[in-house]
Amino acid sequence: MKSIMPSAVIYESASLEDDVEIGHNVVVLSGSRPEQVTSVRQGAIVGANSTIYEGVTIGIRAQVLPGSVVKQSVPPLAMVEGNPAAIIGYIDTPSNARKQAQRPVNSREVESAVRGVKIYNFSDIHDMRGNLSVGEFERQIPFQPKRYFVVYGVPTAETRGEHAHVNCHQFLIAVNGSINVIADDGKVREEFVLDRKNVGLYLPPMTWGIQYKYSRDAILLAFASAFYDPGDYIREYDVFIRRANSAYP
Repeated sequence: MKSIMPSAVIYESASLEDDVEIGHNVVVLSGSRPEQVTSVRQGAIVGANSTIYEGVTIGIRAQVLPGSVVKQSVPPLAMVEGNPAAIIGYIDTPSNARKQAQRPVNSREVESAVRGVKIYNFSDIHDMRGNLSVGEFERQIPFQPKRYFVVYGVPTAETRGEHAHVNCHQFLIAVNGSINVIADDGKVREEFVLDRKNVGLYLPPMTWGIQYKYSRDAILLAFASAFYDPGDYIREYDVFIRRANSAYP
């Protein structure tokens, strides 16, 4: 079933999946070439007076708020707003920021509601010569890293991640600025704010991860338990959901 308001204009080549809602005066542009075809995925909602440009994909259960102009594809579950539209949040994703701020200083690790995901609070040593934070792999962090990467210079409107790993473990630290991270196990999602150099986030295999809301000065340091392997990535959210539910019914 689709809900499309009579005043909406949808180009013929556009693809609309089941349970889509299209509001009043929405315009969905779409071209004839494959790269120009616009797709609105299952359960997505496009609010009134919005315009979707050709070649854009509105992800599964994503929400385009009224009056938005969408020129780039929208990830699954994302909420976007503005002209041009930018991600302002993710649906059904409670924030862990308050719990992080209220966590006792001596609490070294805290389990998330998301399966296997943990927040680590490391020593933060202040000295007149400079400050130090330290953590130990295998003793504290439950894997031995084989790779690291650094993400920086990300425009604030952009989103990183948007994938899961089959076998690879990851550990994330914001060594500068602040970054919002969403972890999703296929049933539960939770949002974390990484904004302290002595706080890290552990993402086990089969966790869908998203990083967004990078501050202008943000630098993300990520450790991985395996060398880069494109075959270890799951990049489609609906594929991830099927595999996660099969592995953890």
